[in-house]
Amino acid sequence: MRILGIDPGLHITGFGIIDKIGSKLVYVTSGRIKTSSDNKLPPRLKLILDGLNHIILRHAPEHAAIEQVFVNINPKSTLLLGQARGVAICAAVLNNLDVSEYTALQIKQAVVGNGHAKKEQVQEMVVKLLRLEGKPGVDASDALACAICHAHGGVGTLAGIYSQLKNGRML
Repeated sequence: MRILGIDPGLHITGFGIIDKIGSKLVYVTSGRIKTSSDNKLPPRLKLILDGLNHIILRHAPEHAAIEQVFVNINPKSTLLLGQARGVAICAAVLNNLDVSEYTALQIKQAVVGNGHAKKEQVQEMVVKLLRLEGKPGVDASDALACAICHAHGGVGTLAGIYSQLKNGRML
């Protein structure tokens, strides 16, 4: 099973791809899609969409795992993050990937064993679990952690939610 993990952000969207072969996790690739705050919102969202489409077409994951948005003190920042996250979900859905969502607490619990772990602890565990020679950047590490969470049997598939909808209403 090939899993694309996504850590959405308007300025930086992290991505990480792993393979799950039996109980073994194998690193494939990771990185980030960076947009400039000098640009208007639509071109920035398009850059994220195009970047994720390219990654999906190049590496052919079957599943996407994406971090859920947390509510920020600044409503404008939360809204912008939600738009970047929506674009990331659209990229996955348009490429027929199964999409699952995880909270930061679920991801940290699955990777570190502590839902309140610090970013550095998550980064260290990603390195250990994937047997990496160096540390990936924070955004890529968070995306890889999301993919690892999914590989460890996380729950929350959007497919299950969508199958319960009819004309936009829950059945």
